[in-house]
Amino acid sequence: MGFIILIAIWQTISLVGGYNTALFPTPSQVLDAIISLIKNGTLFEHFQVSMYRFLAGYLSAVVIAIILGLILGRISILWGVIDPIVQLLRPVSPTAWSPFIVLWFGIGDMPAIVIIFIAAFFPVLLSTVSAVGKVDKTYLKLAQNLELKGFELLRKIIFPAAFPYIANGLHIAVGTAWIFLVAGEMVGTQSGLGYLIVDARNSLRLDLVMEGILFIGATGLILDKAVGLFETWINRIWGRA
Repeated sequence: MGFIILIAIWQTISLVGGYNTALFPTPSQVLDAIISLIKNGTLFEHFQVSMYRFLAGYLSAVVIAIILGLILGRISILWGVIDPIVQLLRPVSPTAWSPFIVLWFGIGDMPAIVIIFIAAFFPVLLSTVSAVGKVDKTYLKLAQNLELKGFELLRKIIFPAAFPYIANGLHIAVGTAWIFLVAGEMVGTQSGLGYLIVDARNSLRLDLVMEGILFIGATGLILDKAVGLFETWINRIWGRA
């Protein structure tokens, strides 16, 4: 219903406002643009490249951030040393590192993957450290009675207990990572959804620009829902559903 209302408002504005369709494309024009890109395979080609970059950066950031977060959350003294450094680097936009990233990693997919990694890393790390601190003390006493220590303690007790809070970081990270992927692809790349928008803008094809914007938004929505389904699946396995 929400999408129907949005399209109706869009169509009404384009009709009542009397805007030039070249400057403000109608829903039907954008639909035609989507169909044409699907037919010639351009949309799938750019989408495939963007998804590869996103998954490579996001998944690697999630794995590393969760492992570090579980360790740092248990060693409060070490986290007290690392926390100021994290708080110093966290507010810096990933795209601000672009000059160094290009010099260090060259051109191609790697700069975009690194930007995605930075965008996703800090939300997951901070949520994991915070989640470890909220683990019920009863679980820790039980683990002590069962003589669980080290990796076994993290894997069997702390991670399952902290996962609902870690999931919040996964949701935040998927949104920020997807945003910065598109921003990274709009500068210095020759493929991807971000490049598709820039190329369409340079060709004054605003229907293709709008198509790219809608497709990026829809993909971001699907990715967020996918993280939600993954969270539900994990909770069901661990008896939390």
